[in-house]
Amino acid sequence: MEAKLAFSRESPPISIICAAKVAGLPVTFDPSLAAGSAPTLWLGSGDSLHGTNPILHFIARGASFSSFSGQNAIEFGHVAEWLEYAPTFLSGSEFENACSFVDGYLASRTFLVGHGLTIADIAVWSNLAGIGQRWESLRKSKKYQNLVRWFNSIDAEYKDALNEIVAAYVGKRGIGKSPAPSLKEKVHDSKDPAAPEVDLPGAKVGQVCVRFAPEPSGYLHIGHAKAALLNKYFAERYQGRLIVRFDDTNPSKESIEFVENLLKDIETLGIKYDAVTYTSDYFPKLMEMAESLIKQGKAYIDDTPKEEMRKERMDGIESKCRNNTVEENLSLWKEMVNGTERGMQCCVRGKLDMQDPNKSLRDPVYYRCNTDPHHRVGSKYKVYPTYDFACPFVDALEGVTHALRSSEYHDRNAQYYRILQDMGLRRVEIYEFSRLNMVYTLLSKRKLLWFVQNKKVEDWTDPRFPTVQGIVRRGLKVEALIQFILQQGASKNLNLMEWDKLWTINKKIIDPVCARHTAVLKDQRVIFTLTNGPEKPFVRILPRHKKCEAAGKKATTFANRIWLDYADASAVSKGEEVTLMDWGNAIIKEIKMENGVITELVGELHLEGSVKTTKLKTTWLADIEELVPLSLVEFDYLISKKKLEENEDFLDNLNPCTRRETPALGDANMRNLKRGEVIQLERKGYFRCDAPFIRSSKPVVLFAIPDGRQQASLN
Repeated sequence: MEAKLAFSRESPPISIICAAKVAGLPVTFDPSLAAGSAPTLWLGSGDSLHGTNPILHFIARGASFSSFSGQNAIEFGHVAEWLEYAPTFLSGSEFENACSFVDGYLASRTFLVGHGLTIADIAVWSNLAGIGQRWESLRKSKKYQNLVRWFNSIDAEYKDALNEIVAAYVGKRGIGKSPAPSLKEKVHDSKDPAAPEVDLPGAKVGQVCVRFAPEPSGYLHIGHAKAALLNKYFAERYQGRLIVRFDDTNPSKESIEFVENLLKDIETLGIKYDAVTYTSDYFPKLMEMAESLIKQGKAYIDDTPKEEMRKERMDGIESKCRNNTVEENLSLWKEMVNGTERGMQCCVRGKLDMQDPNKSLRDPVYYRCNTDPHHRVGSKYKVYPTYDFACPFVDALEGVTHALRSSEYHDRNAQYYRILQDMGLRRVEIYEFSRLNMVYTLLSKRKLLWFVQNKKVEDWTDPRFPTVQGIVRRGLKVEALIQFILQQGASKNLNLMEWDKLWTINKKIIDPVCARHTAVLKDQRVIFTLTNGPEKPFVRILPRHKKCEAAGKKATTFANRIWLDYADASAVSKGEEVTLMDWGNAIIKEIKMENGVITELVGELHLEGSVKTTKLKTTWLADIEELVPLSLVEFDYLISKKKLEENEDFLDNLNPCTRRETPALGDANMRNLKRGEVIQLERKGYFRCDAPFIRSSKPVVLFAIPDGRQQASLN
């Protein structure tokens, strides 16, 4: 195997480079990818693998010693778990905890998995070595003796190869400790002028603090995921802090359910944060600030009706309340705080500039009344700050240095800075990135909520939804989502992305490792009688994946009566020789029909025949009682138009058919599928198990996973 490993110069994948050296594989290195890009292994065949863990698994399978990926399916599973855990060492806040955990784990073990060196040992070793000086200091101490013993034993065994890599890619400074890029630096080393900048204005290594601030009014979707991952990227790039802050200022839309699931989604994305905070933590201070601005004449109370206020702002007309005295404003503010009938008619507005061409500066609303109970503080408050008021205030108080916002907020940046100025707080730099838009997709939480409330979908985790839980449930690997989003980078260019690109990345991750099974459509199948077939059924143990030993084994039954899909039966002619996959050839001797419909095929095995000469290679299942009932579920987009214009109503563009179930029968091994397991049904595509086998009367539910090719509409 000759291969080329492409990666970002800023974050070389030490574990992959070390693994290739230890495995003795001929790999050349090309550090030319964009910063933040996942490593890519290009094979001599033209195929490629993306992402650290898929590449590590591939290298392990190609190593000269078979134990590198684990000796059996159980060990392979443990290896995979350690590969997921290894990056924990690179999280500054988790480093000591990770060292302590692995030190205890190694108290009675020589290797992480089994009784020999595996890719798991190399991944953890590499990440420790990549820490640089911090790990070297611990290594010299006596704090983690088991961990140091294990590290030193690997270091001694593969000293020449590993030390050369550490010297080349880590050196004295350690991974991730490169200086911040200059303001002109680009992600790509190419000369492409459109390559996105990756600098944060005025950023200093070790002094950056960013925040991801979702509103708990829905589940995390693919658009939010981009914001979350970019915050993670910059926090790691500058060795800074990442705060997850829930912007919970609208009790009418928010709930504990959304908070819990947002945290679950953030964890699913592999985002390590330093703190979780809530805007509601700052409600007392926000109210104090609002009252202070009123006293300073920088804010006033307005009881103008909503529609009239909107028109006045558009036309640049000052409100009749703008010149109220401070005493009048404070009196009405008290009415608002108490939630009285009079107070409910009012709002607090900033006194900025009603003639400014930027309409966001035309006296924006700072506070509104709302008597709905809040999911954290109950009915304690009757007034709540707007996002525009609370966000800059809390950013400044929490020490945020750079606020990442999508470019749709561009016109409100001036408002953000002006509000900070009026509050007398330090400046927080805004960094813009383009919003991620997907074809045939709604990302508005209000619109997604409509589908949930009107039972057009199951819930927020429905596989037709663009939520993280929805697309993962459909069969997307989180690693594919991360690769896809980071490939977009921090570009400010608006982009409408195709789902096919994301599913293509996903296929490259799942195909090398997912098990193969067989199914026939229950209502579209034909019996094939083999006159010289085995008198009694017999079983052979076959690999679940011919090129991935770790996928395990399956028991395949061979019999003289087998089921074929009707589509295959209708494609053959009398006298034709066909190949029965994993068995051999057979010759069609008779095609029985009733009313133009094929009812049975009769033939005989011709196992000495060449599979190279047959036109049809067909899947099949023995006619036995142990076959597993399946429900194959396909999905389509919720809307029928690629991109809705601003004046278009999504209700006018609903897709009439977005889900289709097809009954099928699967091989007996599918009784053992676990929820979430991804498989390939031979010649039918990839599927994720959503409901595993319970009893024969209840089908196993398999969700079809797109493979990146253009899908036919279900209509």
